[in-house]
Amino acid sequence: MIFSTLEHILTHISFSVVSIVITIHFLTLFLLVDEVVGLYDSSEKGMIVTFFCITGLLVTRWIYSGHFPLSDLYESLIFLSWGFSLIHMVSYFKFKKRKNNLSAITAPSAIFTQGFATSGLLTKMHQSAILAPALQSQWLMMHVSMMVLGYAALLCGSLLSVALLVITFRKAIKIIGENNNFAFSFGKIQYMNERSNVLLNTYFLSSKNYYRYQLTQQLDRWSYRIISLGFIFLTIGILSGAVWANEAWGSYWNWDPKETWAFITWTIFAIYFHTRTNTNLEGVNSALVASMGFLIIWICYFGVNLLGIGLHSYGSFTLN
Repeated sequence: MIFSTLEHILTHISFSVVSIVITIHFLTLFLLVDEVVGLYDSSEKGMIVTFFCITGLLVTRWIYSGHFPLSDLYESLIFLSWGFSLIHMVSYFKFKKRKNNLSAITAPSAIFTQGFATSGLLTKMHQSAILAPALQSQWLMMHVSMMVLGYAALLCGSLLSVALLVITFRKAIKIIGENNNFAFSFGKIQYMNERSNVLLNTYFLSSKNYYRYQLTQQLDRWSYRIISLGFIFLTIGILSGAVWANEAWGSYWNWDPKETWAFITWTIFAIYFHTRTNTNLEGVNSALVASMGFLIIWICYFGVNLLGIGLHSYGSFTLN
């Protein structure tokens, strides 16, 4: 009873705090109040509080359930939310001396997953149950944790790529509109294709264009690094899952719906890294692949659970 009450308290605190963080980012990003340094500091502290609350929630559930809290969809969603918070914590301490807007991605992701997990749709899963026979293995922590952390990193990296595409295409549409109206801005960037490369030719680089260029470069770097980390986690998760499947079902690979979509997800991001090796395809082209990967991940993680079939049906989604 005590553990259950503590879990509810930590859930509500973390959900409330991350909601406030999103509100702060709405003010700083859309209402242009960046000069209020206190708001940015508050949002960073809010994400730290959220991280420790979700950590306490998982530890509490681990203690009173007697097993690692990754046995059903509810627990995996909470762990996914924790993964988003963990990514923010790592970036926060790495870039502590300069402004880091990554929480604009991690905070909404955390509140979405945690909000759905604590909604009435998954009420039956809120109470911890005895592990299914297939899950009573030491591979549970290794396989599922690596997969969910991989999903969290790949989702964050993909969202950064989506943001890169939005900024890039918005700028392209603006330039096309200016060319059609024969209105050439003094600070406009002109792209000229010469031989095998695209040269940047500008009469005067305004501060706005310079900031946009720096932002797109930063988004591209962050996206690549986070997706790289997620790809490593996903690879380890798939390999450990194959070993576990051989022990539990006598075969390393069974082409189960979950396994199939995990392989598709891995393939999509392998293609992403291939595009990064070609200087003519990196940037927007690789961001397009990562954006496709964002949809594939959700199909793999959540969409397959809607079917409730296959060897991974214990994680299926059931309505009350």
